Amino acid sequence: MTDLRVGVVGAGTMGSGIAQVALLAGHALTLVDVQPEMIARGRAAIAAGVQRLADKGQLSADAVAAALARLHTTSDLNDLAGAGLLIEAAPEKLALKQALFGQLSVVCPAAVLASNTSSLRIGDIAAGTSDPTRVVGMHFFNPAPLMPLVEVIRGPRSSADALALVSNAARAWGKTPVLAADTPGFIVNRVARPYYLEALRIVGEGLAPIPGVDKAMEAVGFRMGPFRLLDLIGIDVNYDVSQAVYAAFDHHPRFAPHPIQAEMVAGGRLGRKTGRGFYTYGGATRPEEIVAATPLDPALATAVQRRILACIINEAYYALGEGVATADDIDTAMRLGTNYPRGPLAWGEALGLEVVRDTLRGLQRIDAVRYALAPRLASDT
Repeated sequence: MTDLRVGVVGAGTMGSGIAQVALLAGHALTLVDVQPEMIARGRAAIAAGVQRLADKGQLSADAVAAALARLHTTSDLNDLAGAGLLIEAAPEKLALKQALFGQLSVVCPAAVLASNTSSLRIGDIAAGTSDPTRVVGMHFFNPAPLMPLVEVIRGPRSSADALALVSNAARAWGKTPVLAADTPGFIVNRVARPYYLEALRIVGEGLAPIPGVDKAMEAVGFRMGPFRLLDLIGIDVNYDVSQAVYAAFDHHPRFAPHPIQAEMVAGGRLGRKTGRGFYTYGGATRPEEIVAATPLDPALATAVQRRILACIINEAYYALGEGVATADDIDTAMRLGTNYPRGPLAWGEALGLEVVRDTLRGLQRIDAVRYALAPRLASDT
């Protein structure tokens, strides 16, 4: 597959990361950005990324030189002519992406056009082209060189050939593709919402402190509790995704952002990148507040764990019932895209679906609509 010429549009963190992955798989690659300073940063990031691999003994000096020799950077979209796969990693603005895809469909009339969007519908992006059958989603996760998952999004008119090409490319690049329908949040950004939102509600209701919630969730296998993870992602970034998913689902209560998120963003407490978020950061990656925190009472810890897990499992069942993806792909996506110790559907079986149902029914006293059982879960007896 290395004879496939690849183009990446957008030289930011995601674009340069995707470009590095394709270059190391042996492709000739053209990286495009309208801002010359972004091109310089993107090239430097790629060079640093491949050099890190060489420093670890994972690449030879010749392999580094060969990969960088295959990289061409430019500000001219016309330089993409002849590419067979174009991956767009531009800012999350629909009008911008529509205009860009309209141009790309003319410059490369036979190429598959893939968007790395995490929140916009592929069908809407494809509306800017004359041939929407060539448009698909190819959603990588940050950092793209390290994260193993790629969500392949089937737009309303995406062809089987286009979907096969991006799926095969992802596999050839050492990634695991999962196929998802063109619905809000796709798989990961949808099913992961309750991990953050339910934790915020628990704290907002005064049921448990932030470090206690984190310790409880780490005790059942999550690498980071929800608040530590929010600090790592960036509270502002997570809040933006929460708002986008909430709007896309017509403001359903399941996806309602929490006021705590807005307060943190307004106060500039965005997490690790600002030195303060739900925790205060110095040199340690694990904040002192959580190290020193007293674990929750075992009964409360179990209640917190079951509440958050039940909501994640319920959302996975909603996605399954709506045909977003297969059960295997949902579980694979959540394990590889978010480092969950188990896929939520498998976790539901292990926990016991009746436990999940009982937990959600108990929460319905707070909000009957928010905690309504997914039809597939309610009928899975």
